[in-house]
Amino acid sequence: MADKYVIHAHLDDPELIGFWTLDEFLAMVIPFVWGILAQHIVIGIALAFAGWWLLRKAKAGRAGSWLIHLAYWHLPGGFPSLRATPPSYLRVMVG
Repeated sequence: MADKYVIHAHLDDPELIGFWTLDEFLAMVIPFVWGILAQHIVIGIALAFAGWWLLRKAKAGRAGSWLIHLAYWHLPGGFPSLRATPPSYLRVMVG
């Protein structure tokens, strides 16, 4: 008799575009498109491969959010789309 309930093994897998996650796909496509537009196709292909390889090694078994957390703490406060950590003299106002 077959089991009444099925538990999927790959429930939390990230969305894929072809064989790559969205961030890996963008790490390949952006330098490639730049290479086409700048008429440096070989350099664009090399940068696309290097970007994919570096991102793949940086993630290495961890979630992609690990890179966002790393960027939050190590990039300057005015970096686009990352909130700045409030200064220490405002810690009473923060909570």
